[in-house]
Amino acid sequence: MIVRTLDECRDSERRVASETWESVRMLLKDDNMGFSFHITTIFENTETHIHYQNHLESVYCMSGEGEIEVVGGKTYPIKPGTLYILDKHDEHYLRAYKDKEMVMACVFNPPITGKETHDENGVYPLID
Repeated sequence: MIVRTLDECRDSERRVASETWESVRMLLKDDNMGFSFHITTIFENTETHIHYQNHLESVYCMSGEGEIEVVGGKTYPIKPGTLYILDKHDEHYLRAYKDKEMVMACVFNPPITGKETHDENGVYPLID
């Protein structure tokens, strides 16, 4: 059995941050579960370009408000209780509204190793 708390993960190398988000990677590839699980905070009044070409992701909004804009497609509102699934490696922009920092629960397949950050194209590399 694996038991971890958000606080202990946040205070370790499992916390990775950028100018627009912070990801606390609670379950990683080396845990051998076949997926990774993160609690990610999207900072208020920010926009992040994301294009997971090597991973599928599902995201559940626990708090805050914003939107996801699919490049060349629709824009969807995000609020607590919203689940979105990037089942087609959808290139998108994720925005948190002013004064509405979003806290999200995220699942990645294949699992990430924990050191990944978005490259200039919004992609996480596939690390073996």
